This record gives sequence, C-alpha cells and structure tokens, in this order.
Amino acid sequence: MSFKVDKEYRRLKIKQRVRKTISGSAERPRMTVFRSNKDIYVQLIDDLSGTTLAAASSSTKGIADQKVTKIEKSKLVGKLIAERALESGILSVVFDRNGYLYHGRVKALADAAREGGIKF
Repeated sequence: MSFKVDKEYRRLKIKQRVRKTISGSAERPRMTVFRSNKDIYVQLIDDLSGTTLAAASSSTKGIADQKVTKIEKSKLVGKLIAERALESGILSVVFDRNGYLYHGRVKALADAAREGGIKF
C-alpha cells in the first residue's frame, strides 16, 4: 500500500467513527468541511431530510479572485457560511471536521464561523 492510500483510509476511518455519533437536524444542522489541496468547502446539512441548507466555498467569485493564503481564504469562507446560515435562521450547528485534524484551515474556518455568530 502506498502512503496516499493509507492516509485516505485513516481519514475515512476517523470520518466513520465521528459520523456514528453526530447527526444534523433542521434546527441544528451538521456543518461539514471538505478540504482539497486548493480549495475548502463547507455545507450545512439536515441529515433527517437529507438536504443541504446552505453552502459556501473558496471557489466562489468574491473569494477566488483575492490573492491571499489558503488560511485567509478559509476565514473568508467561514464568515460567508455564517452570513448564509443567519439569513436562513440557523443559529447553532454541529461541527463535523470530516476526519481532518482540527488545525490550520479547518480551525480557521471554524473560528471565523464562530465570530460570524454561529454557535457550536
């Protein structure tokens, strides 16, 4: 097995372990993060109905055009998802780090969302 396969397998195992206990509802949706090498994506998901209530990513026009670091883009995405959540009437969420370690871009996004007014 290559290192890449081991790394993906490890993340999927962590993801499954976390998802056993976390579930989102309409009042308190699951805020899940996907981090690629270039961009970061976040969604607010109602697991009971299986729908996405709000989403934001670093590939949206306003954020992708800026020449800033990936951590700065993560902060902008965190602020954007907080604005969209508050517009939808969502005040608190369950945070799903999706098997990623809670540091760097994931932490920056979460902190910016908290500053934007979301509780988790």
